Amino acid sequence: MSMRALIFGLVTTLLAQAQIPGIPAVPGLSSEPKNPDASTYALLSEVKSIAPGQKFSVALALTHQEGWHSYYKNPGGIEDSPSITWKLPAGFQAGEMQWPTPHVADPAFQMDEANPEKAYTYSNSDGFFITEITAPADLKVGSTVTIIAVAKWQICKESCVNEKAVISLELPVAAAAEIDPTHQDAFTKGRADQPKASDLTFEIHKSSGSLQLLISGAQAMTNTHFISDHKMIMPSANMNARAEGDVFLIDLKTRKELFSGETIQPSENLSGILTFSDSSGKRSVRVPSTAIVKAPAPPLAFAKFLPVLLGMFFGGLILNLMPCVFPVIGIKILGFVQQAGQDKKKIILHGVLFTLGVLVSFWILSGILFAARQAAGGEEFGWGYQLQNKWVVLGLMMLMFIMALNLFGVFEIGTSATSVGGNLQNKQGLSGSFFSGFLATMVATPCSGPFLGAAIGAAIVLPPVQFFTAFTVMALGLSVPYLLMSIFPKLVDYLPRPGAWMETFKQGMSFLLFATTGYLLWIYAGIIDLDHALKPILGLSIVALACWIYGRWTGYAKPKKTRLIASVLALALLVFGIFFSGHIKQGVTWETWSEERVEELLEEDTPVFVDFTAKWCALCQVNKGNAYSDEVVQLMKERGIVALKADKTKADPKIEAALDELGRTAIPVNVLYVPGKDLIITPEVLTSDYLLKLFRENTEESKVEK
Repeated sequence: MSMRALIFGLVTTLLAQAQIPGIPAVPGLSSEPKNPDASTYALLSEVKSIAPGQKFSVALALTHQEGWHSYYKNPGGIEDSPSITWKLPAGFQAGEMQWPTPHVADPAFQMDEANPEKAYTYSNSDGFFITEITAPADLKVGSTVTIIAVAKWQICKESCVNEKAVISLELPVAAAAEIDPTHQDAFTKGRADQPKASDLTFEIHKSSGSLQLLISGAQAMTNTHFISDHKMIMPSANMNARAEGDVFLIDLKTRKELFSGETIQPSENLSGILTFSDSSGKRSVRVPSTAIVKAPAPPLAFAKFLPVLLGMFFGGLILNLMPCVFPVIGIKILGFVQQAGQDKKKIILHGVLFTLGVLVSFWILSGILFAARQAAGGEEFGWGYQLQNKWVVLGLMMLMFIMALNLFGVFEIGTSATSVGGNLQNKQGLSGSFFSGFLATMVATPCSGPFLGAAIGAAIVLPPVQFFTAFTVMALGLSVPYLLMSIFPKLVDYLPRPGAWMETFKQGMSFLLFATTGYLLWIYAGIIDLDHALKPILGLSIVALACWIYGRWTGYAKPKKTRLIASVLALALLVFGIFFSGHIKQGVTWETWSEERVEELLEEDTPVFVDFTAKWCALCQVNKGNAYSDEVVQLMKERGIVALKADKTKADPKIEAALDELGRTAIPVNVLYVPGKDLIITPEVLTSDYLLKLFRENTEESKVEK
């Protein structure tokens, strides 16, 4: 119990025992005290008659005596807000109650004088609560309908009083609705007192447990206060907005409980009313339901951002050493020279346009990545964040593994390096140089696994400007050799000759990706539980087989029929391997076995199912995959069967002794213990049907005494 709740309990107990002169009652505690200052109320209709299928408005009008007040939907404290339960004829539908902007007032007392709070109240005749009702289309003209409202509200002054009224309206049905001029002014004022829609835009950011309301579109803003519809926002007296550029910010404090001890459930969205003053006077605008999102990552300081940029630049530069890129450099520069003749300016222009092509393609790729980040949760899509998602980890693991097999030479993607260089060389003119640069990025991408992973990890959590800057620098790293050699064509002579070293380099890079695959497999096993780790291991083997078939039998030297069969088979195995790795059923919840635990459960009249197993036991893993269907798991829950696992992956003398007592030496061994019955040792091979029959026949009377 919190200190506030304890204080609240003590105060309420004292006030319940006696009325102490000079001490006001705590709001929300008074039940039905005699109150000569009771509110007056009425149920008003905006129309004298209603029409079939048309909407019309009614209002609960409350008038409080001097000093008394009722409350907004979020009173700020523990008080009760007005509510209406409608009793309508068949086919009628009532909308949401519309709330006027409340007064931001001081509460009866402050729990913390150092951090004062506000209450949201209605005094005098400000409590005018409009509800829109829709009549059914088949309503008969000439009939009369009765609308009944059961209204409840609480009024407070020095103490609080709960009030209730059952109010009715009789309205005739006519072909056309007729406005009631008697109440027209009241409804006009009532709507004027409601918060207005505005052209302001709102965002709510969370950071380190606190929230900020960001307001865009205002020229000036003073005397601000945010009246939240949700109680999780503390109604702090100080909600002054501060300007940061073109945006105004209000710091919002949150709370998890009221001082009465009532727990407040957190919300992922906030709505409410913003009151403020500007050049036009005092304003009250509606804040629509707005999602609470993580605050954007602050820009890295230049000292921290510089290493990221250097890493991205050298990552792009190293891409030029890939076998599918390196041979293109000299070919392309010589192509520039041949197209431009000896005009140095034209040669440089070809290099610049080639660089621009690389930049544009990188911007497109990074734009796709940025869109994926935003779709997955905006700034929360960090390198650590996505590794909490099972499917993201599985996808990355498979991608890294396939790219590793590609670099190792198990199969090739697309055309060879030589043909790609030829295609680039055949493009003519300045536009050809641009699209050659564009294509160079696409050609480099399949070979860039060891570097793209690190680049994405560093850049994906950056704010937008630094995010795109980082990928731009990486593009410059890829394109800078072309640009330099366009300016100094003789540098081509100093390039090392393409040769066997390039294939060796490529295969060496594959081991970085194999290691990354192992790391991701370790993470994936932690997500799905180590007991299920065999499935992704086998799944990776199936994917490797698919890649081997593709690389072995889809080359152009093979007959067309052979290539087609191999491609279909490789695709089928690839899809199956990924699906097999991802299809993990979280079935039985196993506890660790011990003799003491078995005896304890049997003494509690609880049936026990023990699985003597090991990771190296192949049949044990088959049983786990086949026998424990959803129906079996549900039946075990219904019958209260506790599952215990005796894992002898490592030598365990206690498990060996238990197996000796059962007369068994090899596993798997599965045993059902039912209080009052002899233990049952199952066959070695388990099926779902067998377990269903076993549990149904032997656990129905598990509580019968011997």
